[in-house]
Amino acid sequence: MRRSLLEYVENKFIRQDVADFRTGDTVRVHWKVREGDKERTQPFEGIVIRKTRGQNRATFTVRKMSYGVGVERIFPLHSPRYEKIEVISRGKVNRNRLFYLRKLRGKASRVDVLDETETAKQP
Repeated sequence: MRRSLLEYVENKFIRQDVADFRTGDTVRVHWKVREGDKERTQPFEGIVIRKTRGQNRATFTVRKMSYGVGVERIFPLHSPRYEKIEVISRGKVNRNRLFYLRKLRGKASRVDVLDETETAKQP
């Protein structure tokens, strides 16, 4: 009984409008930021280096370079704090976790981009 009650509560908070993206994609997350009594939207753009599973506990990590420093941020997938997730480009990668990008610098840290024709072939 406890298990079904827990699943019921968790399923109430799952978002239905989650964008379809994968590891290696470049995304822009429009995150709501509170400053005092005001609230504004701040975009965070980078490469998805990890996606974890879980019903409403699923998360994804986005990495970007800011003034030569690597910045990573972990976002809850079903959080009400973001407005939308835009997929800017699809990445062509063979791994689920791209932690090796942390060691790479410059052009070596770029991910290959899928063409429109290759995107249609993806399941």
